[in-house]
Amino acid sequence: MTARIRSLKETDLPALIRLLNKTYENEYEFVPYDEEELRSRVREGRLLILIAEENGEVIGSTAYSASHWGEHVRWLAVSKGSNQKMMKHTLVGEIEKYVKGTTVFTSVDAESPRIDDWIEMDYKPEGGLYQMIARLDGVKPLPQVPEEIIVRSLRPDEEKELIETVNAGFGWERLEVGIIQRWKDDCPPFSEEWVHVAELNGKLISVVGSRPDVDYNRSFGGRRGYLGPAVTLLEHRSKNLASALTRKAMNFLFEKGMDSAALHTGEQNTPSVILLRKLGFDIGHHWRFMRKTLPPKSASDKV
Repeated sequence: MTARIRSLKETDLPALIRLLNKTYENEYEFVPYDEEELRSRVREGRLLILIAEENGEVIGSTAYSASHWGEHVRWLAVSKGSNQKMMKHTLVGEIEKYVKGTTVFTSVDAESPRIDDWIEMDYKPEGGLYQMIARLDGVKPLPQVPEEIIVRSLRPDEEKELIETVNAGFGWERLEVGIIQRWKDDCPPFSEEWVHVAELNGKLISVVGSRPDVDYNRSFGGRRGYLGPAVTLLEHRSKNLASALTRKAMNFLFEKGMDSAALHTGEQNTPSVILLRKLGFDIGHHWRFMRKTLPPKSASDKV
């Protein structure tokens, strides 16, 4: 019987979770999926999920999302069998129909044999992402910043200023109203004091956030903190602010009982990588971006 490709149904969730967890169980720092997480992502419109069904069983799935990073194939999972390769190609072909622009990408462990699968589907390696990790073994002095700049923690009434600074620094809507409460809900014991800022003449000009790395700590029994977002307004760069705030965040995490700190930065963001290495960070893992250019869609091709 030929497999049927269709949208996700509520009753698919248990089988989908088993398939994803089996497919990715050996991936770096893989945290198993659960129903609550998937339901949340679907409900918030962050994932469009397709299912491959054969003889009433879920045998494959892929998912699509769109964000500031671009249009993204979030996963590709197919049960092992004689038609596994064909099913992967079929699922990717179906999910590509939902791409609105002309390019789509996925991310794969840099050493994964899955890269060859994507190359066969006309995806090409283009850039990547580093996870960088530093051991925390004590409180260390902050790099010096201009004396008129105040380095401190975020105040409870400054969410609006935080959002404006981060979004202006990145040039797109990285944060939205309610982010502080979301971090409090997702990352206890997070509070405003976990956000480190630089102020000049009453205005925030640089930010480095920190919080517990909840999923990692829960799954691997760790005591790791996570840093991000981190940004300095363009006109205030080259003043040591990123270095000072990152060190302040590292000291803060150490004082909160963390023994390491992790963050993510683009492989091609050489200035960031150099700065982080000076502060004691090393590359913990490397993901490769695989991108594909799609032909323009006609009106009849659009889903």
